[in-house]
Amino acid sequence: MIPRLRIGNQTAIACAERMEPFEFAVRHGFGAFEWFADKKEYPGGSAAGWDESDMDQGLRAWIRDTGEAHDIRFTVHAPWQANPLHPDGVPLLIRSVDFARDIGADLVNLHLNMAEGAPGFVRSLEPVIRYAAGSGLRLSIENTPRTTPADFNQTFASLRELDAVGPGTVGMCLDLGHANLCTPTHNDFIRYIDELAPEVPIIHLHVHENYGDADSHLTLFTGPARMDDAGVRAFLERLRRRDYHGALILEQWPRPPQLLIEAATRLRELLSLSSPGRVDGGPRIEWRRFFDARV
Repeated sequence: MIPRLRIGNQTAIACAERMEPFEFAVRHGFGAFEWFADKKEYPGGSAAGWDESDMDQGLRAWIRDTGEAHDIRFTVHAPWQANPLHPDGVPLLIRSVDFARDIGADLVNLHLNMAEGAPGFVRSLEPVIRYAAGSGLRLSIENTPRTTPADFNQTFASLRELDAVGPGTVGMCLDLGHANLCTPTHNDFIRYIDELAPEVPIIHLHVHENYGDADSHLTLFTGPARMDDAGVRAFLERLRRRDYHGALILEQWPRPPQLLIEAATRLRELLSLSSPGRVDGGPRIEWRRFFDARV
């Protein structure tokens, strides 16, 4: 079976109903969906968002069964507090792995933190890598606005020295909006991609836009690409070169949500217009064969 590039969306703390983004994905035939455990509690007992404690086994089973019935690939975004360098970080990540396993997800995503350098981060993450691998799951490490291509090159060089990391166990989540904000590649996310070593495996994508001023998570084609989509075209070409077959998550809940449909439709159009060609000296491939034909 030929793997597909799947487009999907994500849960959002800004959405009053925690299941609404998922129901939207099901209703509109998205091929991927990401569960972001992001919850904020307020004085008086009210709360926004959700975390794993809100999802009992019955609900987890329903999510898994619904995903299977609609051929939706799930991923899980660990809480932003889940930093393995912190004492409570590893337990939070283990909790995300358990949730991902229960709903039949493909991977768990977390942010790279370079406070103790690449070797320190990798050492702290090792028990989570082992636990995830034992659960049949992968980990993706996401770039933040503060982490550079060099940071990822160093991190994956350290990971290659770790016995716990088998082929395909850990990869990178490339976040386009964060790459655009990174100081060395400011307003040039394509340069960010080009400075990643070929040995850094990109296995997951977060796609959103900004104007280089803030992490505004603008829906694709509503920011700079609204007037000029050359950057998006160059991004898709880089994916082709790397033979990317994972999910592409539109990481926002816009108003109106219809903007997600419009972004996915425009991505499909650009991919269908992409002509076949040679990839890194390899054989000719037809890019559209790898794309999920649904929105």
